[in-house]
Amino acid sequence: MLKTTLINAVQAGATQLQHFFNGDFKISNKEGVNNLVTEADHASEKAIIEVIQKAFPSHFILSEETGEIITDSEYKWIIDPIDGTINFANGIPICCVSIAVEKNGETILGSVYAPLLHELYFAEKNEGAFLNDKAIQVSNKTEVIKSCLVTGFPYSYLDMPNGPLQVFEKLIRNGVPVRRLGSAAIDLCWVAAGRFDGFYEHQLNAWDSAAGALLVNEAGGRVTDFAGNIFSPHQPHVLATNGKIHQELMGIVNGAAFGKNN
Repeated sequence: MLKTTLINAVQAGATQLQHFFNGDFKISNKEGVNNLVTEADHASEKAIIEVIQKAFPSHFILSEETGEIITDSEYKWIIDPIDGTINFANGIPICCVSIAVEKNGETILGSVYAPLLHELYFAEKNEGAFLNDKAIQVSNKTEVIKSCLVTGFPYSYLDMPNGPLQVFEKLIRNGVPVRRLGSAAIDLCWVAAGRFDGFYEHQLNAWDSAAGALLVNEAGGRVTDFAGNIFSPHQPHVLATNGKIHQELMGIVNGAAFGKNN
């Protein structure tokens, strides 16, 4: 029942994403520069929550636009109605719906649906990760220098040691290809699918990372915070890799000189 509801919910949100894509819709700005929300975000969120509440009216919901719908349930749904809103608003098809389900604080289900790319990802705790019902696994690269990485940047620069620009510069100055797609959920899915070898980002919210992190873990990868601790989507730092480059990339993110395996 949980899995069926999850798939129905991501599909309901994706229907709204497809309906509004490249159409006319209202756009407003949240706090910060270029932190957009569109009419489609709200429509997707409404459709998703309706599906969940019809099946599980007592469940806790955390969603990007609505915030928290608090209950005392052991289950929490974590929803990003459109991840990659800037892409969506500009007609770039790298955008998706991302939903995770927590039970007593542990992520047990996750799904990311990028309908414009025809990619539906699903993972269940201890049951593997799937793209369009086919099992996926992470890559086998063993060195950062030979890896293809992906990252994202906050809309307000983080003035901190080893911040987003410093880490990015260190990698690209040493010839490492680093992409910036504009959707953390898709970034994580593409690590799970073996397209990227690693992903790092300095500031994300739970709805950006919860589902994708489960997919990476279930595809055989590793996800931690920047200190190497067990990952929680309720803190901002995300480091997700195939596992084989994890320690080296974590060192680079934390200020180690390139080529020093930490």
